[in-house]
Amino acid sequence: MLRRIIRIDREKCNGCGACAAACHEGAIGMVEGKAMLLREDYCDGLGDCLPTCPTGAISFVEREAAAYDAQAVRENLQKKQGSGAAPTGCPGRQARRFDRAEDRTAPPRAERSASQLGQWPCQIQLVPVNAPYFDGAKLLIAADCSAFAYANFHQEFMQGKITLIGCPKLDAVDYSEKLTQILQNNDIRSVTIARMEVPCCGGLEAAAKKALMNSGKFLPWQVVTLSVDGMILDR
Repeated sequence: MLRRIIRIDREKCNGCGACAAACHEGAIGMVEGKAMLLREDYCDGLGDCLPTCPTGAISFVEREAAAYDAQAVRENLQKKQGSGAAPTGCPGRQARRFDRAEDRTAPPRAERSASQLGQWPCQIQLVPVNAPYFDGAKLLIAADCSAFAYANFHQEFMQGKITLIGCPKLDAVDYSEKLTQILQNNDIRSVTIARMEVPCCGGLEAAAKKALMNSGKFLPWQVVTLSVDGMILDR
């Protein structure tokens, strides 16, 4: 079938392995010190690997390729987990879910506020498109400055939600495609967009709204705007 799939320029590849770590489907591997597409049917064409490449060795093309096989990817991941093999890739990209209600190992919190981050990673560019913690989730899409500006951000905004953060000015990317895939491929219950009052945060709001529209789903959503001095301006 004709579809979108990655192409790796091995001449440009410096062998850092960042793309292999970013590919949650296991489509990319390191062969003789260079990145290589190991299986076409493992590549979903969504591009988690693309922004991680420091040399620009990865691009996308439309060509005849085997269809993406989600079942084969799941079976491969289950096989690796069942074998007890040590996780590979960057530890910062390994998806984890935190059960805050049953955190019995932490020290007493009488004098400090508990974190309400529900999962890891939380950066939009790093989070996988499909993850168990998205099932039935209330999604918070937040500007990465917002938690620093608003003192009670964890308790008022993050509690009970899966949090994705980003800065469209610093990342210089359009988040809408990845957010669309997250909304389409998972059972998301609602979306809250938390942005700062500064104009560059408009890119985050626009990307989230575009994703909501392109997803084809009718989800409850709201936008909260915070001032740079830590006040709620609009909700």
